[in-house]
Amino acid sequence: MSDVVVGIAQVSILTFVVSSMTGLGLSLTAQQILTPLKDVKLVLLALVASFVIAPGGAWAIAELFGLDDSQTLGLLLLGVAGGAPFLPKLAQLAHAAVAYSVGLMVLLMVGTVGYVPLVLPLLVDGVMVSAWDIARPLLLLMLLPLAAALVVRARYPGSARLAPTLSQVSTVALALGIGAAVLIGLPEIWDQIGTGVLLATLVLVGTCLVAGYLLGGSGRDQRVTSALGTAQRNLSAALLIAGTSFQDTPEVLVTVMVASLLLTGVLLLVAGELGRRTAATTAAEQ
Repeated sequence: MSDVVVGIAQVSILTFVVSSMTGLGLSLTAQQILTPLKDVKLVLLALVASFVIAPGGAWAIAELFGLDDSQTLGLLLLGVAGGAPFLPKLAQLAHAAVAYSVGLMVLLMVGTVGYVPLVLPLLVDGVMVSAWDIARPLLLLMLLPLAAALVVRARYPGSARLAPTLSQVSTVALALGIGAAVLIGLPEIWDQIGTGVLLATLVLVGTCLVAGYLLGGSGRDQRVTSALGTAQRNLSAALLIAGTSFQDTPEVLVTVMVASLLLTGVLLLVAGELGRRTAATTAAEQ
């Protein structure tokens, strides 16, 4: 039974990533995605939030809560890895800047590929991380479908009609994937109660949301997107590193998995609430 649930989780997450990237590529143009990134100040502040404040916050929070070495490493892996396929979906739920979220996602992914192999060995003695191992799934599963869809949209504008259907598919796949992942990780989540990991993760999420919002531009939509982009860490990269570079300490992988589930659940709730408030405000103004 557990193998079936694991299979459902893997297929669902894969379907979510590919369908969401393809749908975004069909619904947007390259110009819409790249235009916000021409703001050099916005880009620099986004990089500071994701690659300075997030990892620094992860380390400080781990020290504050007295986490052991394995738990600290798990939280630190989430702190150093930015950019995630969930960001555009969160931006959609929050009624924020979706086009900017795609550009920010790509920016942070590229940053993660170069940043993590350079910085992590300085933070953890004896750890070697391959940039290609991190880049490969991001390129094949995310950037390639996005780029292909952008090309198709530019050549065949009518293909944009498929975007809403792909968005629905990605939403269903995300729900199935998270549900299956929770079932798989429930024993580990239960074991972490009382260790400080869950509370530390919540504080890290809150810290990243606040930092991203304060550094995230001028308008509401940009600020919300930057906040969500800073808080939504690159879970696939963190899990990959935890599973390959810390095989002798499986507690690191457990910490990353548990924190990832909690982080994703909290951000989905936050994005949904922000979206509901925006919709209510818009309706009241009309």
